[in-house]
Amino acid sequence: MAALGSAIFFLVAPGAVAGLAPFLMTRWVRVSEMPTSVRLAGATLIIVGITSLVESFVRFVVHGRGTPAPVAPPTRLVVSGQYRHVRNPMYVALVAIVAGQGAWLGSSALLLYTGVLWGLFHLRVVTYEEPVLAKQFGEAYDEYRQGVRRWIPSISPWRSGQARLGVAR
Repeated sequence: MAALGSAIFFLVAPGAVAGLAPFLMTRWVRVSEMPTSVRLAGATLIIVGITSLVESFVRFVVHGRGTPAPVAPPTRLVVSGQYRHVRNPMYVALVAIVAGQGAWLGSSALLLYTGVLWGLFHLRVVTYEEPVLAKQFGEAYDEYRQGVRRWIPSISPWRSGQARLGVAR
């Protein structure tokens, strides 16, 4: 059930944020001619972002025993894979995908939308998600939050000493 719920949520939420909204803004038509290097950087961001997003969704199902959807959240704190490098890889991936589309299409509107998305994601994480996770996972989440940055991935993976506290690896 978690896999089905995640698949549906994937189509609805990230699909709308990083697919439908950019399409409605640009119709996938290149707005301005960008240098090849910028377009390639944009394509790279899109590919890396999509890969990261899919991996995060799968990790929530397999390791977290839940979904990214607020109605069926993981029952275990997920701190493995890319979560050892950054606390919010799904949001980082969505921002990367939209920024990549902006670079690929030469769309300043999409680049502005990228900034708005990041601001909205930041507000959601700080005002809702972090307090909920702190309440749900207590000491394990506190240690994780102290060891892993919210938005900027670290090169070195975080290592936990909290295996006994219900942390999913």
